[in-house]
Amino acid sequence: MKLVSWNVNGLRAVVGKGFADIFESFDADCVCLQETKLKAGQIDLEFPGYESYWDYADKPGYAGTAIYTRRHPLSVRTGIGIDEHDHEGRAVTLEFGDFFLVNAYVPNSQNELKRLDYRMRWEDDFRAYLKTLEQTKPVVVCGDMNVAHEEIDLKNPAANHFSAGFSDEERGKMSELLASGFIDTWRYQHPQEVKYSWWSYRMAARQRNVGWRIDYFLVSECLRDRIVSTEIHDQIPGSDHCPVELVLAD
Repeated sequence: MKLVSWNVNGLRAVVGKGFADIFESFDADCVCLQETKLKAGQIDLEFPGYESYWDYADKPGYAGTAIYTRRHPLSVRTGIGIDEHDHEGRAVTLEFGDFFLVNAYVPNSQNELKRLDYRMRWEDDFRAYLKTLEQTKPVVVCGDMNVAHEEIDLKNPAANHFSAGFSDEERGKMSELLASGFIDTWRYQHPQEVKYSWWSYRMAARQRNVGWRIDYFLVSECLRDRIVSTEIHDQIPGSDHCPVELVLAD
């Protein structure tokens, strides 16, 4: 089963940059999108053989997640079941026969970490949500996690220890999530490889490959032996993020 995740940073914008052709080139069973920045009815974008499921933010032009799937899910839910978190379009969960697929856009802690306290609450509640799902069947979680977990995951770690996405607090929450029974699939298969999934639009960062790896596929520990391959498609343009991929054995 081939899964792709991509923060498109505005779906309408990336549609004008060849999104349909890129989507078709994935030939994926599920394509998970973050930062769609849409309200219901603002775009008509369907692909033959795929169903789509959306979680919209209340705020116009903000956040939003979606999953395109060519495997019909047993159930669908949006949000994580907590009102504080469920107005920003941050999660879509599809249930398949042998696992849950959770597509998430984790809140950014923002400049000067002004939203860090909220981010910490989200992290604890999101981890609890995933572990509750896991009581029923294994979980695959993907998306823009807005954290570079280790120093290998960003170009300039020394300069960013107090920056959103690399604070000790955020990195600690990712460590907690992994310690609770999840595998970072890319790092599991590529323990020493340096590759990034996000680059600032400033100072030609992408051209210079001054980036961060903040987009992930995590899987429940019991799915370890089903990890076939992982990829970071850093040559695909259209957004400040690039798509990431996971192939699981059926």
